[in-house]
Parts: sequence; structure tokens; C-alpha cells
Amino acid sequence: MLFRSKGLFSNDIGIDLGTANSLVYVRDQGIVLREPSVVAIQAGTTTVLAVGEEAKRMLGRTPGNIVAIRPMKDGVIADFEITEAMLRHFIQKVHHRKLIAPRVVVAVPSGITEVEKRAVKDSATHAGAREVYLIEQPMASAIGVGLPVHEPAGNMIVDIGGGTCEIAIISLAGIVFSRSVRVGGDEFDDTIVAHMKKAHNLMIGERTAEEIKIRIGSAFPLEQELTLEVKGRDLSAGLPRTVTVRSEEIREALQEPLSSILESVRITLERCPPELSADLVDRGIVMAGGGALLRNIDRLVSQETGLPVHIADDPLSAVATGTGRVLQELEFLRRVASSST
Repeated sequence: MLFRSKGLFSNDIGIDLGTANSLVYVRDQGIVLREPSVVAIQAGTTTVLAVGEEAKRMLGRTPGNIVAIRPMKDGVIADFEITEAMLRHFIQKVHHRKLIAPRVVVAVPSGITEVEKRAVKDSATHAGAREVYLIEQPMASAIGVGLPVHEPAGNMIVDIGGGTCEIAIISLAGIVFSRSVRVGGDEFDDTIVAHMKKAHNLMIGERTAEEIKIRIGSAFPLEQELTLEVKGRDLSAGLPRTVTVRSEEIREALQEPLSSILESVRITLERCPPELSADLVDRGIVMAGGGALLRNIDRLVSQETGLPVHIADDPLSAVATGTGRVLQELEFLRRVASSST
């Protein structure tokens, strides 16, 4: 009863604290916030000037006295104080005029250490949470895309985020086997930056690399190949220059990070118990996360594994939606998440 009355005065919040984007789910309201995980601070201090979309526009364009940073790296906290400021900003933005601090569920990569888990819990507590629960990202993602995780049958999820790729086989509301590789959308962008430098002698920033990936990036040959005009700085002349880039060369450049992901998918399938393997022949693999939006990535994974591959309806929101659904079922939350007591 006390819990119910507390609910009247506070919102329960689910947070997908991502390397590239952070999403906030408020119980009974759905996803209310979707912002880049970027913070702009005054150089040499921890004074926060901007968070989210506003700060992302500053990336690579700041004067000397302002620094735009991404406090999350490879799915874990790289800068504790800045992450705390970012979390506080998100929690306050969605949890205003409430008397009691919210309970917060945060999705974390399955491969993180106890120290990294502690950092997430402490950040959320200092940012104003009453109780903090952690849930593993592949579990949150599977729940978010609507997989029947409670059933005694195999479900396989591949969630490619900004910093990590989470692969898991889930049955009876538990993770049978999971693998977390620190390869994701950021790695794709870095590979594109390196390719442009090597093939075109052109220096580009991470925002331009991301635009190339979104506009013409692909994992498998396209029916109609694409081209894009890319602007950057010529490395030999040091002057601005425009070059035309083809989708084939970007696909070639992305082979290396993609092969790491495919290798992990294969290892996960090899470790899968035979009964669950049999289930996967029919059910296939579900892909979520921003990386699932790369053109034809489902065809590449399907070709490599021989299994049917489905892309989630809203891959970017899968983890946040999962944290939100878990908030509705407190007992299930206590079972799959670890409380910060």
C-alpha cells in the first residue's frame, strides 16, 4: 500500500543510458525523452552549459573555452561527474513537481564489471533516484521488441548500440548465454573516418562520418548503389574540399567491425544448448539498436547464419521500452534486475 501511495507522488523512470543516445521512459507515459548523450561544459570546470541535442550541435565546433564531450564510452561511464550531471538533467526534465524521488531502472551492457555497475548506480542515486535497479541491455531489448521471454523457448536478440553490440539467447525470463562486444555505431564511424583519410586524403569529423553511414552505409550489396558528396579538409593542401563517395567503398570499409559482430553471433550460436538451437531455426534472430538500421544488415546476418533475421519495428527504442515494461511488473523487475541496496 505504501508503495502505491508513493507512486502517486513520484514517477518510476526507465533509462537507456546509451553511448550515443539516452532515452527516458516514464511509467504510464511511454518514452518522453530521446536525446544524444553529449554534454557541453566550461573548459577546466564541471559547469554544464548544455545537454543533449543542443550540446551535440556543438561537437567539433566549440571555441577554446567550451568542451563538448560524450561521457559514455563503449557502453560504460567514462566521466563520472559529467554522467551524473547528464542523468540529473534527464531525471529533472521528466520528474518535475513530484514530492518523492523516483525509482529508476537503468539498462547496462551485459559484459560490464562490478565496478562499472557501481558507477552507474551511484550516478543515478546522486542524480536524485530513490531506488536504482540495473537490467542487462539484451534482456531489456528482448522485452522491448516483444519477444516472449517468459516462455521455455529460445529467443535470440542482437542489439547493436553506439558503443557495444549485445548478443543474447534468452529463455524462461533469464539469459542462457550472452556476449558483449565493444563494437557498435561509433566503431563504424571511426572506420569511415580512417577510410576517408586513407582513400581520399580527406579529414572529416565524427558527425560527417555518421551522416555518411546513415545516408549511404550498407552491410550487403544494394540493388541500386548510392553516392554522396562529402565535405572535409584536404590533408595535403589543408584547404576545404568536396569528394564524391560511393556506397561500395563504405561497405568495404565497414567489413572489419561487421566481421567482429558476425564472429560473436557465431560464437553465441555455438554455445547455445541444442533444444534452444532447434527453436531458433523457426524463430530466427531479432535485431535491435541503431546499428540494426544499417542497410541490409539483416541479409548479411541471415547469409552468415542461415537463420531468418527480423529487424525490430522501432530498433532505437527497444531498450527504453523494455525498461518501461519491466517497471510495470515489480516482481519480474526484482528477478531480472539487481537492486542497489
